[in-house]
Amino acid sequence: MKKLLLIFSLLLFLTSCGSSKKTSYKNSGPNKTERIILQAQAFSGTKYKFGGTTSKGMDCSGLIYVAFQKENIVLPRVSRDMAKKGKPVTKSKVKKGDLVFFRTNKSKRQINHVGLVTAVKNGKIYFIHSTTSRGVLTSSLDENYWKKAFVEARRVI
Repeated sequence: MKKLLLIFSLLLFLTSCGSSKKTSYKNSGPNKTERIILQAQAFSGTKYKFGGTTSKGMDCSGLIYVAFQKENIVLPRVSRDMAKKGKPVTKSKVKKGDLVFFRTNKSKRQINHVGLVTAVKNGKIYFIHSTTSRGVLTSSLDENYWKKAFVEARRVI
């Protein structure tokens, strides 16, 4: 009985030590934005396939469509239609989870590529997307090609 009382006293002492402020703990699991990003990143390395939406092949809008769909956010299937959803965001206000849109075909004046912002670090914007040459990968908006092709960013979540 003495041993049990000693353990109880020690536990009581340890829990009363430190700050008198109450500590609240947030759920440490990923939030919706992080889950969408993780879903997209699960396809990293997947080869490009026009119209693809699986690990066998993925196109840019398919990647975004599938990642958001897993969180019950339904987006149009085509990048130029996705660019009509949500609200526009200036480059300086872009954050994780925003969509970035590009015009990579100089002969056509319409959006034809989309990516999902995965991080903003030291003013650099990183996004995951699927390219015809390298499949699903993460790139930086600082890369010359993407900087020139960039059209806009939009927030849908």
